[in-house]
Amino acid sequence: MSHDTHNEKDSSMLKVAMNLAITCFIAGAIIAGTYSFTEPMAVQQRVKLKNDAMKELVKDADSFQAIEGRTDWYKAIKGGKVVAYVVPAESKGYGGAIKMLAAVTPDAKPIDYKILSHNETPGLGDKASEPKFRNQFAGKSVEDLVVVKTPTDNNIQALTGATITSRAVTKGIKEAVEAVAEYTAGLKE
Repeated sequence: MSHDTHNEKDSSMLKVAMNLAITCFIAGAIIAGTYSFTEPMAVQQRVKLKNDAMKELVKDADSFQAIEGRTDWYKAIKGGKVVAYVVPAESKGYGGAIKMLAAVTPDAKPIDYKILSHNETPGLGDKASEPKFRNQFAGKSVEDLVVVKTPTDNNIQALTGATITSRAVTKGIKEAVEAVAEYTAGLKE
């Protein structure tokens, strides 16, 4: 009798192991299937967000073309001509990295920017996305992209209580403008 009980135990253990293996296989297949279905959608969503952001920055562009050899750089085209470059910008703020997308004219002047992500103090850091602060950048020369606390016509006035964020955003945009200037100078050679 004990011999049969032993076989039944082995048999039921085997059944449990088989059921577990089948369950794991099915779960794995479902996860893999879901991923293969949702990942292209996630990629599409990221592309759509980037395209929307670029259209927001260069409203009158007909299309955007990726620039070969430059990661995440785009040419904004209107009527067959390059009207702007949309390039990634990043700087270190009070709470860490501030990632942005900057639109720059072919003659290396800022047009506008969009903050994609930041970890700045809520309520203060967010103000760097507001038009009142952003609009100060349009058409400024690289030399004028300097943060000041006292308002001037030439420079960027710091956000009240968020000087570090103001400087970080300005530094990121300035570097993006300089990178475009360097790139366009290389095209003219």
